[in-house]
Amino acid sequence: MRVLGLTGGMGAGKTTVARFLRRAGWPVFDADAAVHVLQARGGAAVPAIARRWPDCVRDGAVNRSALRRAVIGQSAEIAALEAIIHPLVRRARRVFLGQMRRRQVTICVLDIPLLFETGAERDCDAVIVVTAPLDIRLRRIMRRRSLTEPQARALLARQMSDSERNRRADILLHNGLSRGHTARQMKRLIARMENPA
Repeated sequence: MRVLGLTGGMGAGKTTVARFLRRAGWPVFDADAAVHVLQARGGAAVPAIARRWPDCVRDGAVNRSALRRAVIGQSAEIAALEAIIHPLVRRARRVFLGQMRRRQVTICVLDIPLLFETGAERDCDAVIVVTAPLDIRLRRIMRRRSLTEPQARALLARQMSDSERNRRADILLHNGLSRGHTARQMKRLIARMENPA
């Protein structure tokens, strides 16, 4: 089984790329979706988050916008949250990979925003990095999360630099020019992976 990592800076368009890969029939582990499950009612992360930030848990589920406000710009709080979330996401990832091996799939994808930062690239045979111009990414982040530009830049500053992430990529995909440009890159990538020379 070939395991591909998928990552990119916030707002780079990773979700669009993951959608293409799913349409190609490649199973995708979505770390962001796993976090949503962990923070939903009955989720494994809820008790620890409730102990640290009691005002951010309502009716047995994490209020994600309240939690974001509680930790944004505060490195100690972000580190505390990551110490709760990252081990649980790692466990979910291992379960996914075990399921894929039992199903004998030929290619699967780990869609993880902090792939390099959490060491998840060690589970991958190759890593796809999605990149896009900074101004486009800032606009996307501000619109989706209702943030100011300084807040969006603070979130980006928590991630690995674009130059370092791009340097560590096995495959670099440029997003942000047009949907057609992204689609053409994806078709070439899928064909290359499914029909290696």
